[in-house]
Amino acid sequence: MAREKRSATPASRARMLGKIFDRCRVKPGGRFRLANHDPAWAGDGDLPKKQRKKFAQELLSQDVSQLAEAQELLYAANSWSVLLVFQAMDAAGKDGTIRHVMSGINPQGCQVFSFKKPSDEELDHNFLWRCMKALPERGRIGIFNRSYYEEVLIVRVHSELLKAQRIPGAKPTKALWQSRYQDINNFEQHLTRNGTAIIKFFLNVSKDEQRQRFLERIDDPQKHWKFSAADVAQRAYWDDYMRAYEKMLAATSTSWAPWYVVPADHKWVTRAMVANIVVDTIRRLQLRYPATSAEDVKRIEESRRKLTRE
Repeated sequence: MAREKRSATPASRARMLGKIFDRCRVKPGGRFRLANHDPAWAGDGDLPKKQRKKFAQELLSQDVSQLAEAQELLYAANSWSVLLVFQAMDAAGKDGTIRHVMSGINPQGCQVFSFKKPSDEELDHNFLWRCMKALPERGRIGIFNRSYYEEVLIVRVHSELLKAQRIPGAKPTKALWQSRYQDINNFEQHLTRNGTAIIKFFLNVSKDEQRQRFLERIDDPQKHWKFSAADVAQRAYWDDYMRAYEKMLAATSTSWAPWYVVPADHKWVTRAMVANIVVDTIRRLQLRYPATSAEDVKRIEESRRKLTRE
């Protein structure tokens, strides 16, 4: 008698995803080690290995459609906004993840900002200023491709960058980084209290996978525009960046703005997980379409009669 194939029921999928999200979510207030998070993770034994990629692709397709519906409700309710923050090492797949996950939504309801090297004007303000200007309006989804977290990552690894900010008495000490963590947590709590749901993703790519992706960009002339020798130079600071990420994730993952460490060596895993987390978060906001008043109902019925008579 042939052995029955195992399939994932809706209930088993929900349990599976719940376990995955719990594993990826950084617990507030505790110690954190990236060594406990495998960048190449591609699913547990809940599904046979050959079915995992198909399951993830189906899940992404479903969630892209559900996200389009959730975005429409978010816009109609006009009470909450959603901010997605993406941080990662170069070539971890931030751009591709954003493109695939947001592929089905209305561009009018979504805005993406990529934060590069600060301008002179931005350096003349506090480190949160340029991101504050780009926050999403109520009813919209805002995406930060890198963010104010660069101030406790690249600035921490390359502390000479701190001089350009011309902050009186600022020195690259533990006290400075702790104060910035505190500023960030307070800022994000303020946003949440005022109707912005915040989800933060660290796309966890391995050093070897990054190397392979850099080589692909070098070997393919059509990808040369993506390649930067400066990105390769930063590999010399890999361990310093990993320590900076560990400290940042431990200090700034909160109940109101959690961090998710998403495996990034397999792009299909990354995209499916990010999409599902975003959909799940918007659902938890318990949004409702605006109520229709009695006067509105009368106007609607009158419009119906006018249109019917034409």
